[in-house]
Amino acid sequence: MRDKYDFSKMAGRKNPYVQKLKKQVTIRLGEDVIAYFKSLGEEAGIPHQSLINLYLRDCVVHNRRPTMDWK
Repeated sequence: MRDKYDFSKMAGRKNPYVQKLKKQVTIRLGEDVIAYFKSLGEEAGIPHQSLINLYLRDCVVHNRRPTMDWK
């Protein structure tokens, strides 16, 4: 192997699968919900958006449905 490689002439390439991995959406969440996930994210050391995604994915995997109890 060479001691040094010249990467300056290498053309960068975007990941062709990045669009299939996640989709950006706009969603309205309560301030208390955001604060809750931000605090959990700080404790876990991960961004709160990732934590919300993990929670929602867990709901999908376990087929959880919200309870609608309007009183």
